[in-house]
Amino acid sequence: MTLTALALTAALLSSGHILLSRRDPGSAIAWTALVWLAPLLGSAAYLMLGVNRIQRRAESLRIQHHQRRHATEDLTLSDTELRERLHEDAEHLIPLRALVDRVVRRPLVAGNKVRPLFDGDDTYPAMLKAINEATSSVTLITYIFDNDEIGRTFVDALERAHKRGVKVRVLIDAAGLRYSFPSIHQRLKRARIPSARFLPSILPPHIMTVNLRNHRKIMVVDGTIAFTGGLNIRDAHRLNTNPKFPVHDLHFRIEGPVVAQLQEVFSEDWEFTTGERLEGPEYFPTLEPVGDIVARGISDGPDEDMDRLRWTIVGAIASARHRVRIMTPYFIPDDSLITALNLAALRGVQVDILLPSVNNLVYVQWASMAHLRSLLDWGCNIYFSPPPFHHSKLMVVDRTWFTLGSANIDPRSLRLNFEFNLECWDVTLGGHLDQLLQDHIDEATRLTREDWEGRPRWQRLRDGVAALLSPYL
Repeated sequence: MTLTALALTAALLSSGHILLSRRDPGSAIAWTALVWLAPLLGSAAYLMLGVNRIQRRAESLRIQHHQRRHATEDLTLSDTELRERLHEDAEHLIPLRALVDRVVRRPLVAGNKVRPLFDGDDTYPAMLKAINEATSSVTLITYIFDNDEIGRTFVDALERAHKRGVKVRVLIDAAGLRYSFPSIHQRLKRARIPSARFLPSILPPHIMTVNLRNHRKIMVVDGTIAFTGGLNIRDAHRLNTNPKFPVHDLHFRIEGPVVAQLQEVFSEDWEFTTGERLEGPEYFPTLEPVGDIVARGISDGPDEDMDRLRWTIVGAIASARHRVRIMTPYFIPDDSLITALNLAALRGVQVDILLPSVNNLVYVQWASMAHLRSLLDWGCNIYFSPPPFHHSKLMVVDRTWFTLGSANIDPRSLRLNFEFNLECWDVTLGGHLDQLLQDHIDEATRLTREDWEGRPRWQRLRDGVAALLSPYL
């Protein structure tokens, strides 16, 4: 009797919290069903995996970084100046800038240089070179930092920088550390490198945040050079070493005023985790224009930044007139994204979505397949790239506007994880990245509606079940 009363109370309290706090009806329905079908287990799962507990940093850190955030506003472009930088075929995108201005709390700044880096073969040497040449500071945040050959190489470089007086700070997601054993954190501690784990325990008081992970990948050197994109630090990304499970990915080297925004995101996460505030010219030097790209950082997460990236993506799709291209490893779009993509296709916009043919998370691939039928019905193009597994995240609109970074197109990235993407405007690099995606499409296999319908019924049932579990994935 007591257990029944406890289960009923737990289900009622959980249901009330779900109804008051969940923004997505599908997610609310899924969690409500779980807490009533299995009251104690479902309520415990919701407590651990479904409750957003990270709101405390919003006001204090926003005030602390107010002056720093506005330091780049002198380089903010007017609509007229932005229009002058665009090809006349891209002027229709100007209203998108106003939308993102209202959604994102950082200014769009001019004078940046962004260079693509391919796989670990390009990226790691560039990052290590920057660390080895650092004179004042190195800040690094990553989701996975494996204790393997390349991971130890990074620790050695960071240790040398630390010993020559460079201020080194390393932040790693606690869940990402568990991808290798023993974890790299012990090696960092032995090297006396200031480092920390983001949300480090599944025990109280962190049990409520076990499902909220920091998926950002940012490194800033001397406050002037930054790296961001999809790469973690692990041997699998070094394709020239023939790893057992090779992974393609795309990263970017960034210079210019927008680097201060990447440093700001790191400093907020570092202060939230350790209490240490990073200030001064070692971390935030004066940054001069060095290129032609207009850019801004978009931080997204289960705090005051909730939905910033999703709204930006939906707005960009709605603004397109010619072509939208998306490359992502994990694709479980919600109704708003599906509607935006279908409406774009119905307007005559070419919508190309490039996914890996073999996913490292098979249940995500199953859930993804269940969503593809609704896109194929209205004219979106779906392509599957051949192995090795593609972990790259990139979206290009009309060869001019593009976003790159750590976020996938799935509920985990757009609702639960802390993510960082860069919004960029540039006709030259936008055209280059659009062609890069075209090159991948040329090597890919297109999925037709007939292909989707021709699969065995059991596969479609399996995929449908996986799609129902999307709020938990």
